[in-house]
Formats: sequence, C-alpha cells, structure tokens
Amino acid sequence: MPERSRTRALITNDDGIGSPGLVALAAAARDAGLDVVVAAPDREYSGASASINAVQEDGRTVIERVTLDDLPDVEAYAVRAAPAHIVVLGLHGWLDPVPDLVLSGINRGANVGRAVLHSGTVGAALTAGLLEHRGLAVSLAVPLHPTRDPHWDSVVAHLPHVLELLMDSPESTTLSLNVPDLPVEEVRGLREASLAQRGVVQSVVDEIGDAGVKLREVETGDEEDDPDCDRVLLARGHATLTALQGLREDGALRFGDRVRPDVAARR
Repeated sequence: MPERSRTRALITNDDGIGSPGLVALAAAARDAGLDVVVAAPDREYSGASASINAVQEDGRTVIERVTLDDLPDVEAYAVRAAPAHIVVLGLHGWLDPVPDLVLSGINRGANVGRAVLHSGTVGAALTAGLLEHRGLAVSLAVPLHPTRDPHWDSVVAHLPHVLELLMDSPESTTLSLNVPDLPVEEVRGLREASLAQRGVVQSVVDEIGDAGVKLREVETGDEEDDPDCDRVLLARGHATLTALQGLREDGALRFGDRVRPDVAARR
C-alpha cells in the first residue's frame, strides 16, 4: 500500500446525511488539506449520545454509497445507524485506510453544558477518543425557531485554527467547538470554556394522556454563575472550545471499608 501523505478525517453527524452543516464541515476539512470521507446516518439521530444502535440485515449494518450534490468527488455513505456506531465501524476496519480523526457536525444547535451527554454529535467525537483517535464535535448555535438561514460560514472561519489545535493535541483528545449563529464579523473570537451546569435547550412535559406523554423543547434561561462557561460565553457572542473527557470513575467518591470484597454477598 502506498504511503499516506495526508491526514484522513471521517466526517459524520447526528442531523443526517442531508444536513447542510455536514457538507459545510466536509468542505472545510477538505479545504484545510485533509483527506475526507463522509459517513453519516441516513436520518436524524439527534439525542443519540454514544449509542451504537443500527439497522441490520442478516447481521450487517445497512450502508448505501451516495453522492453529495455539493461535493460530488468526496467518498460518502448513508448509514442506517447512530453516529457513534458509524465511528466504531470506520475506526475498526470498515474504512480503508482507517481515518486518523473524526469530525462530527456541524450540528444545527449549540452543544453546551453537561447536556452534551445526550448529544449524538458529541457522542461520535467522544467515541473516537475512546478508540484512541482525536475527535472534534462542531456546533452552530441556531435557535429553536430560526428566522433566517444559519451562518455556517462563521463556523468554517474557525475550523483551520481549531483543527491545528486538535492535531497538536495528544491522541484520544476530544474537543467541542460551539460558534454563535452570527455573521463572521460579529463573532467576538474564540475562548476556552468550561461546561455550564445545563444546556441551552431542555425537554419539558407538554401533555399527559392515556396514549402517553408528549414532550416539548424549550430554551433555558440565562442564569449562570460561571462567566467563563460555554453557555454564557456563547450567549455573549464568543465561539467556545472545550476539551471533553469520556466516562471515567469518580475519584472523589470512596467507600473505604464499607466495601468488603473478601466477604461473600448476602443472599
């Protein structure tokens, strides 16, 4: 096999293969000099977190080769699976050569605060980190009820610098980039940010009936104690960058001799 001269990036998302944000991210990565391959869910998988669910036939995940209208020369696939499942496939032998990093997005809506636990966009990037690859989740803070087209170009303007930071970071690094939905010239610059206590959107119970429960998404309030957290900085017009870490043990919680592995469990 010939020696690889370019870093290869798997581009995925949770908004689906038809998302304009996916095309914007793939084009920006290509323009930054990366060798890109696109593999995204065939439908929306928002809220999938790091789920590895998939539609399978005869034990095989269903995959279709597709052509992206705006990127006809880019290798692309629609996969009937959650984004984290696609990452597992891509990094465990489906794609040849194996991608060096995973770029997930551009998500239509911010992914900030501890609510990123539920994001399929972030889940894909964290899965890359779990598999000892670099991952980047990319999100644009489009409101729940937008009145104009999103400013994808404002995200693209930050990608070259953020990709440089990612490539200079250790393997398994996972970063989350959020950009306000403003014109490029109105974005106040990139800031390193901590995670807020909550995200910008939450689900509330809207109706309760015999047939089940109906949820409704609402935007959260602006109250937040930490001025350096992602949600506050984003609301002030800054792009934010946060380094994330996957699931790990809680080192602050210890049970001491209340845990007795030498004593058989009571029945």
